[in-house]
Amino acid sequence: MVISGLAIGIITLVFGVIVMVFPKILNYLIGIYLIIIGILAIIQAVK
Repeated sequence: MVISGLAIGIITLVFGVIVMVFPKILNYLIGIYLIIIGILAIIQAVK
């Protein structure tokens, strides 16, 4: 599963807007981001 640059850009933009509107949600977004990146790295390493 490869995430395209366009998808990453859109996700980053959406997260940026959410953080600007709800600053306290930043910790949750960072946690979710790290979990997703970790899962993707494990999946790619297993293949």
